[in-house]
Amino acid sequence: MILDGSRRLAAGELEAVFLPRRGMLGASLRHRGVELLRRIDDLERAAARGSTAGIPLLHPWANRLEGPRYRAAGKEVRLDLASPLLHLDEARNPIHGVPWSKLPWDVVDARADRLVASLDWSRPDWLAVFPFPHRLEMVVSLGFTALEIATTLTAGPEGAVPVSFGFHPYIGLSEVPRAEWRLELPEMRRLVLDQRRLPTGAEEPFAAQNAQLGDHVFDDGFALRGDVATLAISGGGRRVAVELVEGYRWAQVYAPGDADFVALEPMTAPTNALASGRGLNVVAANERFRASFRIRIDS
Repeated sequence: MILDGSRRLAAGELEAVFLPRRGMLGASLRHRGVELLRRIDDLERAAARGSTAGIPLLHPWANRLEGPRYRAAGKEVRLDLASPLLHLDEARNPIHGVPWSKLPWDVVDARADRLVASLDWSRPDWLAVFPFPHRLEMVVSLGFTALEIATTLTAGPEGAVPVSFGFHPYIGLSEVPRAEWRLELPEMRRLVLDQRRLPTGAEEPFAAQNAQLGDHVFDDGFALRGDVATLAISGGGRRVAVELVEGYRWAQVYAPGDADFVALEPMTAPTNALASGRGLNVVAANERFRASFRIRIDS
């Protein structure tokens, strides 16, 4: 189900749908008419629950925080866990920033294969969650073989802004069972997690892999070894690759055993960076931070 206000893009054998007034959510990505995104069957229900779906931007933090307090860029923040602008995990920790359905973007430019939208982070209720005025611009480009999403954060003149956003694309292959999907991951450093699934600060080697998913499950954070990386799933004559092009030095791989998707997640900072400070970029007043990734489809 696609919500009102959707913007459709098309190029060659690819079609995409984005929802500017609902967080610039990627609500559909089709190759030769076959849907590649998951958890998009009932977006109204997902919006009501604060759940992620499709290709959501996770802002102002990706994944979870260790609790209702964080300190970043010289500011101490205490979150109101009763706020409708927060979504909580099973341990009642804030997760994935402000839900996509609560962030209306303004369309700046719209073409058949390109969409540009902006978000001015200046509303008092948003600043109560993340007290750092800034502006986001997202450029979505659809080519014959890939969808590219470039996000630029511009800090306001009021002061520095910590950067901890990410994306959570849910990808699935309908032609073959999940166990037969092939998962490709590059050599990386796996983040050691505590029992709350928060990074401890330690890392361990993770060798590159290219193997059938089988019954393997993942919910792991990684530090990339370089400036670019490719993570992919393939099967049924189709390969879907998430190419981290710029600005993403961390990634999350989420592949629960009871679901028909794999999430290959670009992250500008590791989980809990706003609280821990580890790996956290801070953009000076009036300066910019740019990050981009592609979802490439090969057959």
